[in-house]
Amino acid sequence: MVYVRDEGSEFEAPIDFVWRYIFGGEAHDSAHKTTRNPKFKQVSDITIEYGSERYLRGKWAPDRLRITMVEPISVTTEWLEGVLAGSKFVYVYSPRGAKTRIDVYGEFTSKTLAPDEVEAAAREFLETEFSADAPVIKAGYEKSKSSRT
Repeated sequence: MVYVRDEGSEFEAPIDFVWRYIFGGEAHDSAHKTTRNPKFKQVSDITIEYGSERYLRGKWAPDRLRITMVEPISVTTEWLEGVLAGSKFVYVYSPRGAKTRIDVYGEFTSKTLAPDEVEAAAREFLETEFSADAPVIKAGYEKSKSSRT
């Protein structure tokens, strides 16, 4: 198991806009080109199970995550099936005026990767997730500001 801390990334939009995007369903899901064939199962008012095929470490493989959203503070994720099954991590959101800081803390593990590859896989996952969301959030927020004027 590898502890990963990734602090200081920022979305260029206020926290309320970021949360609307996170809950935006198809718009949010379609931004992520490293997942396909998504399936959602509502577990509770704040928890879903998300299944898909995910491109990670150079190949497509099935995965399933349990995701709990505590608006506007955090998203907690437990990786149930897939390359990083058994991993648990939390995204923490902090308002910064017109921006939103996002920090990630978690323990990552894998039954299929060598121990020295686990951290690289976790960081690859986090980077691709942020890289998919950041430009969509920025463009959406810019568009929303211009439509109000």
